[in-house]
Amino acid sequence: NGAGKTTTVEILEGYRDRDAGEVSVLGVDPASPTAAWRERIGIVLQSTTLEPVLTVRESLQQYAGYYRNPRDVDEVIGLVGLEEQSGTRARKLSGGQQRRLDVGIALVGDPDLLFLDEPTTGFDPSARRQAWEMVAGLRDLGKTVLLTTHYMEEAQYLADRVAIMSEGEIVALDTPENLGDRRRLPTTITFVLPPGTDLSDLEGVGQTRSDRTAEDGRLEISVSTHEAVSDLNRITAWAIAQGIDIQQLEVRRPSLEDVYLELTDA
Repeated sequence: NGAGKTTTVEILEGYRDRDAGEVSVLGVDPASPTAAWRERIGIVLQSTTLEPVLTVRESLQQYAGYYRNPRDVDEVIGLVGLEEQSGTRARKLSGGQQRRLDVGIALVGDPDLLFLDEPTTGFDPSARRQAWEMVAGLRDLGKTVLLTTHYMEEAQYLADRVAIMSEGEIVALDTPENLGDRRRLPTTITFVLPPGTDLSDLEGVGQTRSDRTAEDGRLEISVSTHEAVSDLNRITAWAIAQGIDIQQLEVRRPSLEDVYLELTDA
């Protein structure tokens, strides 16, 4: 929060004047937009602006009337998953359904570029996951989506490219996979061994290893490594050779949240 995401997006959308610099969106300066340019972008703001007394269908029909070549309203209703709510007034929709309608309104003009500013803020986990599936489906339409979020797992799930902002500056821009690799944060391998297991043969596995004895006597092992495949093979081969049953084996690669914390010194 407060990194400058919404300010940046509002400048790109033409809703906020910039203090300096140059901006080009689809070949046009957003500070001097044309009607044709406006038709090529769709915008979903942080706060909804729905007419409470209009139904889902009526809302989409109203906005479709603003465009020369709108997308079919029934098709849009299907794209945002509101078929069962098409006759429901906006004020009676759930928060997640209202955001779906917001996206539908942004899509009805059939834009090339869609801005989604923190579309899932305040959602419960189920509603957030449903919204993710809807946004992922926009790829099939050939749309470019610029989405802002402070949920790292959301960016990791949805994005082809991620820009990490801190104090108004982009501190990293790459694919989710490459962002993790470029910082070379270690992978963590954790597992549980039977009580009394001799760990001497595991010396040298990974860069660091921590062992903890649980209340039931079992050994909880955590290995931090930059060579996850090699060390995992070594651990499993050792366990097989010793006839040891490894439990709760888990391999955790650095997440976008880990990378974000590293890049922003949070």
